[in-house]
Amino acid sequence: MCGISGFCDFNKKLDKNNLREMTDILHHRGPDDSGYSFHETEDFNVGLGHRRLSILDLSKHGHQPMKYENLEIVYNGEIYNFKEIRKELEQESYSFESNSDTEVILKAYHKWGVQAVHKFNGMFSIAIYDVSKNKLILIRDRVGVKPLYYYKYNNTFLFASELKSFYKLKHFKKDIDMSSVQEYLKFGYIPQPLTIFKNTYKLEAGKYLEYNLQTKVLKIETYWSIDKFYEKEKLDISFTEALNTTEELLKSSFKYRMVSDVPVGVFLSGGYDSSAVSAILQANSVKKIKTFTIGFKEEKYNEAIYAKKVSEHLGTEHYEYYLSQKDALDILPTLAEIYDEPFGDSSAIPTIMVSQFAKKYVSVSLSADGGDELFSGYPSYKNIYDLYEKFNKFNKFHSLGNIDKIINPYQISKYLKIYNLEGKFYKFCELLRNSKSPSKFYDSNTKYFYDIEIEQLLKCDYQSSALYHENSIENMLSHSFKTYLNDDILTKVDRATMSVSLEGREPLLDFNLIEYVAQLPINYKQNGNETKYLLKEIVHKYIPKEMMDRTNMGFSIPIFEWFKDELKIYFEEYLSKKSINESEIFDYEYIEKLKNSYFNGVGNPHKLWLILMFQMWWYKWIK
Repeated sequence: MCGISGFCDFNKKLDKNNLREMTDILHHRGPDDSGYSFHETEDFNVGLGHRRLSILDLSKHGHQPMKYENLEIVYNGEIYNFKEIRKELEQESYSFESNSDTEVILKAYHKWGVQAVHKFNGMFSIAIYDVSKNKLILIRDRVGVKPLYYYKYNNTFLFASELKSFYKLKHFKKDIDMSSVQEYLKFGYIPQPLTIFKNTYKLEAGKYLEYNLQTKVLKIETYWSIDKFYEKEKLDISFTEALNTTEELLKSSFKYRMVSDVPVGVFLSGGYDSSAVSAILQANSVKKIKTFTIGFKEEKYNEAIYAKKVSEHLGTEHYEYYLSQKDALDILPTLAEIYDEPFGDSSAIPTIMVSQFAKKYVSVSLSADGGDELFSGYPSYKNIYDLYEKFNKFNKFHSLGNIDKIINPYQISKYLKIYNLEGKFYKFCELLRNSKSPSKFYDSNTKYFYDIEIEQLLKCDYQSSALYHENSIENMLSHSFKTYLNDDILTKVDRATMSVSLEGREPLLDFNLIEYVAQLPINYKQNGNETKYLLKEIVHKYIPKEMMDRTNMGFSIPIFEWFKDELKIYFEEYLSKKSINESEIFDYEYIEKLKNSYFNGVGNPHKLWLILMFQMWWYKWIK
């Protein structure tokens, strides 16, 4: 796991010092080594930078940038099956100087070109400079576990693992994209390929970018998409066969992700996903695996007690830490530094805390993300589907959804003291208004801020951009996989783990497992009201059902309670009239209304949290 950066500058103003600055700000992603390669041609300057976190082949032979003939590479991630690919290349007369996966990637590209990516099983962001062909190639893994940003403007092309690399260059224009601000307020994150800035993008998961430095033509191609496997005819097999094959694929995926030259642990919440990882790994290990859990003193948020029971049953070497308000106070000021783009998932705080805690004992940790999107774990999938069918019966009344233009629910909520009445009212109006459109209906179910709220908050006309196109549970799974999982969950875990130089691995996101499960009948995953049915049946082989059956809490923090106590000072500072007017993004009067509702016990704290996170980011990186 590492950090990469680089540029191609046709203005020939960027030099090796700029490259060093871009690269070294990623020190947290790779504290063990650094490398820089600078090429100056008659027409452009090219730089490749790398920060290394040593996980495989800890020797100097794993140093990057790495060269082979006309090719040069910087790379972030792990290719778990690199030994098999290496054997295949050795049969093609390639020899190797290291035991690193980097050299395997480089020579695989030399042999097969960009099609080599189909052989890679892992998480990766790769940049290859082909000196003889004057091409720069960027590749991102199928799911998007590893981040990769790029910027193209005014004859300058930049790329990096994090946006903070771009901030080091005066040539980078920090022009905020207001359409991205709207998306952030809606979802709590900015969906790929957008970023908070104009001319700046995330390379989407499952795609590669090829930039021809002679013609200045940039093209982006898709090499993998989960949709392809959902669209295939469903496998005609029994549930028992599906269960057994899925279990074997899980074992294979978990075994791959335990390959390391440094200690490995598991984040354990006590839910089905992390329990599946811990159970199968422990059952196939002669040593006790290390498991890590974060708890809360507030009982309704605390999953640590369940994780401990699972650990005791499995016999893992278990570590737990209880997060306090003081811990949150210590982490909160660092969020804008760690997430260098507005990011609104408050569970980033316990994720950072568990990463800090685990780093004391291991250098690699497995995180069981993706189970809900793959095995249909969120009850909302079926609930939204059922709700749409109900609303659709009355879609002739959809124009009544415009009553939010007439009625002011804020005044009503003040007197009736009903929690989040305003948000519930706006949601109902949008659902009614969008009852003819599955895409917009789904969109309205996933928002924090609704259209009319965004118009008031930003003082602008808001055009809703539905990202979803069909109304079925499988299409919801696919949509969540490509958006929420990628841009929220995986972003959260990558930045949190990398902030303490801990490598995070995602064992439920092996592409062989994904492709197989996507082709299974939906009732094997969503069996009536039973979510995640297939995975649960596998887990019950290892852990008693009565120990696992409980309501899933999710990985959330007591944000509603804490911001009325010690954390209140952040609302007072960053959401003050002076601060809001200084950033010139939001309307202060609307924010004041949100604050009053919250402190009167009827407002939604998550809306204030999103604005707070934006303001803290603005003061850190823009002011």
